[in-house]
Amino acid sequence: QPLQPSLFWYYMLELSFYWSLVFTLPFDVKRKDFKEQIVHHAATIFLISFSYCANYIRIGTLVMVIHDASDCFLEPTKIFNYMKWKKTCDSLFMIFSAVFLISRLVIYPYTVLYNTYYYSMEIFQPFFGYYFVNILLIILQLLHVFWSCLIIHMVYKFILQGTMEKDMRSDTEESDKDEERDKIREKEKNGITYFSNTTSNGYIQRNGSEPLNNRAHLANGHAKER
Repeated sequence: QPLQPSLFWYYMLELSFYWSLVFTLPFDVKRKDFKEQIVHHAATIFLISFSYCANYIRIGTLVMVIHDASDCFLEPTKIFNYMKWKKTCDSLFMIFSAVFLISRLVIYPYTVLYNTYYYSMEIFQPFFGYYFVNILLIILQLLHVFWSCLIIHMVYKFILQGTMEKDMRSDTEESDKDEERDKIREKEKNGITYFSNTTSNGYIQRNGSEPLNNRAHLANGHAKER
């Protein structure tokens, strides 16, 4: 299988992308599927590296394309969710869900796993690479099933409620926490303002002077007398 320059750069971009995800995991928001993400990134990096070194370019490229097919809809969905464009976000989420379920639960097992697990045995004898690759590919499939259950649950809630629920992986919880923090800060500011006003009025009264409102009335009354 000759390695074309376009495939070489595709491999390099994918490998660098997943390594960047690994490096940013300690600083990212701890989601409910944090452990699953670590397993997914590790399995993906091993698969990309091994398929490149063993010259499994065709099967490696196919796996990456299947994964990228749904990811290209996921990122715009997150962007519009943070922008509060609910209708656009919901529409992209439904497209992402359909592409994810079809690519990960139908295309992936019937085109990738079947060829690597069954069809390859008709051509080659079992060897280390056969077991290593198939174990990692099966791990990815188990993760696909896990995330598919979360997506199906969100789609079910979307059909019942008419709007997309919060990310089951708590991806949107960070923005919700920010909103809650802003509300708390506003309440605290209002409380501090009210407290400062009441204490300042009390301080004026304790020093023998009258409140500002009474002063204004007296000044107006004095002006009327004049």
